[in-house]
Amino acid sequence: MAAERQGGGGGRGAGAEENKEHKDGKDNKENERPAGPQPGGLGDSLGLESILRSGGGGTWQARPLLQIVKESQQQHGLRHGDFQRYRGYCSRRLRRLRKTLNFKMGNRHKFTGKKVTEEILSDNRYLLLILMDAERAWSYAMQLKQEANTEPRKRFHLLSRLRKAVKHAEELERLCESNRVDAKTKLEAQAYMAYLTGMLRFEHQEWKAAMEAFNKCKTIYEKLANAFTEEQAVLYNQRVEEISPNIRYCAYNIGDQSAMNELMQMRLRSGGTEGLLAEKLEALITQTRAKQAATMSEVEWRGRTVPVKIDKVRIFLLGLADNEAAIAQAENEETKERLFESLLSECRDAIQAVREELKPDQKQREHSLENDSGKVSNIQYLHSYLTYIKLSTAIKRNESMAKSLQKALLQPQRSDEDGKRSPRPQDLIRLYDIILQNLVELTQLPGLEEDKNFQKEIGLKTLVYKAYRCFFIAQSYVLVKKWSEALVLYERVLKYAREVQSGAGAHRNSLKELPDVQDLITQVNAEKYSLQAAAILDANDPHETESPSQVKDGKPLSERFETFCLDPSLVSKQVSLVHFPPGFQPIPCKPLFFDLALNHVAFPPLEDKVEQKAKSGLTGYIKGIFGFKS
Repeated sequence: MAAERQGGGGGRGAGAEENKEHKDGKDNKENERPAGPQPGGLGDSLGLESILRSGGGGTWQARPLLQIVKESQQQHGLRHGDFQRYRGYCSRRLRRLRKTLNFKMGNRHKFTGKKVTEEILSDNRYLLLILMDAERAWSYAMQLKQEANTEPRKRFHLLSRLRKAVKHAEELERLCESNRVDAKTKLEAQAYMAYLTGMLRFEHQEWKAAMEAFNKCKTIYEKLANAFTEEQAVLYNQRVEEISPNIRYCAYNIGDQSAMNELMQMRLRSGGTEGLLAEKLEALITQTRAKQAATMSEVEWRGRTVPVKIDKVRIFLLGLADNEAAIAQAENEETKERLFESLLSECRDAIQAVREELKPDQKQREHSLENDSGKVSNIQYLHSYLTYIKLSTAIKRNESMAKSLQKALLQPQRSDEDGKRSPRPQDLIRLYDIILQNLVELTQLPGLEEDKNFQKEIGLKTLVYKAYRCFFIAQSYVLVKKWSEALVLYERVLKYAREVQSGAGAHRNSLKELPDVQDLITQVNAEKYSLQAAAILDANDPHETESPSQVKDGKPLSERFETFCLDPSLVSKQVSLVHFPPGFQPIPCKPLFFDLALNHVAFPPLEDKVEQKAKSGLTGYIKGIFGFKS
C-alpha cells in the first residue's frame, strides 16, 4: 500500500485535472476492464479493438485503432485545432493507464524507465499505452508547427517530436507482430506507422519516401474499408481522403506534372485543402508561377505595351487567367466567394508593390505626362491596369452576389424564426450602389481619360446597372404600397434600358457579360400591369382607406373604444394600449400664507432700559479704571 501511494504521487494532480473534464468520476472507466472473462488473456488474441469503453446502461463497445484515435482527437480539442489541449489529455490518460496497470516509471524521487515487451503483453491496454505515447508526441509536433510560423527555430523541435512519434509507432508495430495480437490490429498498426512516417518524411521534404509511406497507408485502409462493415468503412475512407492530397503533392515534387492539375481541382472544393498540405499548396502555386514569371517581360492592354519588371506583379498577372477559370468552374457560391477574395487580395498586394516603385520617383509621378507624347509613364499605366483588374473583379463579385440574392427573392419567403433574415430588395440596392461607385472610379483612371471607346463602354455599363438599381428601388416601394413612386421608377428603368439598346451598336461584345436588358424590359412591363391592378384594388377597398387614417392618428386603444377597426398592430410586439409614460396634468397648488398683522402691531418702547443699561455699564467701567470698588 505504501508503495502504491508513493508511486501514485502524481495521480493526485491527475485526478484533480480530470475532475474538470469528467465531473461524475467516470474518467477511469475508459482504462478499466469490466468484470468477468475478457479477451486479451494468455490464451486469447489481443487487439486494440478489444479495448472496451463504457457506454450507457453499463454496456461495453469495441472500437478499432483509428476510431480510438479519431474520437479522442475530436472530443479533446482537435475539433477546434487545439493541439495543446489534446496533448494534455494524452498525458493524463497515460498517467491513468500506468496507474491502472501498475506500470509506473519509478516514484516521485527517482525515474526508472520501463519498456513494454512481448513477455508482459498480457493486457490489451499495454498497446493503448504505446498508442497514447505516439499521439502525445504527434500532437506536440502539430502544436509546434502552428507556432513555427512566427518562430522558425521551433521547427527543429517539431522534427524531434515527429521522430519520437514514429519511434513509438514502430514499437507499437513491433509488439503487434506477436502471435497474441489479432490480424486486424496488426494491419491498423502498420497503417498508423506508415502515416506517421509519411508525415515525418514530408516535413523533411523527402518526397519519394513520403509518397511510398502514404501509399502504403492508403492501401491498407482501402483494404480494411472493403473488408468490414459500412460504418467502419466510412472512417477508413475519410483517412484515405486526408492523405490523397499529400500523395499528389509528393508526386508533383518528384516530377509528375499531371499531379498539379489534380491539386488545383482540390483547391476548388468547398473549404479548400486543409491540414498539412494547405500552406504548402499555396506556396507551390506561387513557386510555379514564379518560374514562369522569369520569361514574362511585358503586358499589353488596350493597344499599349507596358514592361513589367516587378516580380510580384508578374506572378499575379500569370495567375490571373487561372484564377478567373477557377471562379468560373466553382461548384457553389461559397467557393466562388472565397476565390474572389483570394484574387482581390493578390491584386491589392501587386498594386502595393507598384506604389512602392512609384514613391522614389515622386517628381516624375507628379508630372507623369510626357511632353512629347502626352501619355502617362509606363509604371503609372501599369498601376492603372492593375486598378482596373481590381475594380472589375469587385464588380463581378458583387454581381455574383446580386444574382444569388435575386434567386433567393424568387423563392417563397420564410419566416425569420431561425435567426436568418430573408433577403429584401434593399440588399440588392446596396450592391448596385457599390457597383456604380466602382464604375465611376474606372472612368477616373490615369491614362484612360482620352480613350473614347473605354469611356463609352463604362457609360453603357453604368446605364445597365442604373436600370437594375431603379428596378429594385421600385420593388421596395411596391412592398410599402407606394404605387405612384414605383410606377415612375419603372418608367425610368425602361428609359435606361432603351438608351442601352440604342447605344450598344459596336460595343455589344463588351456587354455580353452584363445582364440582358431585354429580359428586364419584359419583366418591367409585366410588373407595371400588376402594379396598376393592385393600385385600383387598393383604391376601391374601404378597409384599406379607413384603416390608415385611424392608425396614423397615433391614438392608443384606450382612447378609441367606440371606434371599430382592424388594427394588425394589436397582435404585434409593439401594441399601443395607453400613453406611457402618462402626460402631465394641472393640479391645484398649495395656498400661500402672508402674515399681514405684523405690519400693524405696536411694540412697547425700550429706550429707558437701554439708556440705563448703558449708564451703569459706563460707570462701572470708569470705577474699574481708577480702582474704586463699591
